[in-house]
Amino acid sequence: MPSRTRRSGLRLAAVVAVAALVTAGCSSQKVQQGWMPGEPGLTNQWDRVTSLWTGSWIAALVVGVIVWGLTLWAVVAYRRRKDDPEFPDQMRYNVPLEVLYTVVPLIMVGVLFYFTARDQAEIESLEQAPDIQIEAIGKQWSWDFNYLDEDTYESGIQVPLSGGEADEELAPTLYLPVGESVRFTLHARDVIHSFWIPQFLYKKDMIPGRTNYWQVTPQKTGEFQGKCAELCGEFHSEMLFNVKVVEREEFDAHMQDLREKGQEGRLPVNLGRSNTDQSGQDN
Repeated sequence: MPSRTRRSGLRLAAVVAVAALVTAGCSSQKVQQGWMPGEPGLTNQWDRVTSLWTGSWIAALVVGVIVWGLTLWAVVAYRRRKDDPEFPDQMRYNVPLEVLYTVVPLIMVGVLFYFTARDQAEIESLEQAPDIQIEAIGKQWSWDFNYLDEDTYESGIQVPLSGGEADEELAPTLYLPVGESVRFTLHARDVIHSFWIPQFLYKKDMIPGRTNYWQVTPQKTGEFQGKCAELCGEFHSEMLFNVKVVEREEFDAHMQDLREKGQEGRLPVNLGRSNTDQSGQDN
C-alpha cells in the first residue's frame, strides 16, 4: 500500500512538473512583457512602455520581498517567549534606523519618478513632423475621425453590445498606414472621454474645450480594438471603434472609398450633441 501511494505521488509530481514546464515555455514571452497586450515592436513606443512597466514591477517585488522578510524575521525573533515575565519594551527610538527607512523610500520614489518622466516626455514628444494627421472626436457614445491630410472623414454610431461578432462591424474603423507617424488631435463634444487602443499601450484623455495630442508610429500591420477609457455615461461600454493598420496602398484605397461615399471635408469639433455631419445624419 505505501509503495502504491508512493508511485501515485511520483506520477502526480511528474504531471505537475511537465505542466509547469509547458506553461513556463508558453508564457515566457508574456512574463517578459509583464502580461501586457500586443507584441514587441507593435509601435515605436511599445517597447519603452513595456520596459517601464516590467521594471516597476520588478522593483516593487524586490521591495516586497525585503519588507515581508524583515516583517517575518521581527515576528519570529522578537516574539514573546513563555518564560518572559513581561512584554518587551513597546517604544524604543533608533535614529539611524528611522533616517534609513525615511530616506530609502524617498530615493525609490525619486528613481521611479525619473524614469516615468523620462519615458512620458519621449512618448508625448511632438518634435517630429508627422506623416499623417487625424482628428479623433469622442462623443456619447461613438467616435468621429477626420483624416486632415486626405480631407475625408469617418463618422460612427453607438455600438449596441450583444456579444456577437456583428458588434465590431457596426463600430467605426480607424485606418492607419504602417510605418508612418500619426499625430492624433483629440477632442470631446460633450463629456470627458479617453482615446485608448489597448494594444498600443497608451491612452489620452479627451476633455471638452481642450485639445490634446498624441503621436505614434504603428510598425506592424493588423486589426485591433479601440475604446473609451473614461467612464462617460450610461453606454460607456458601447463606445468602441476598430483599428486597421494597413499598407499605404490599402490606406489610399480606403480614403478613395470615403470620397466616393461623399464623406469629404471635416466634421466639426465644437461642443454639443446636436452636431451633424455633411450627410445630415446625427452624430
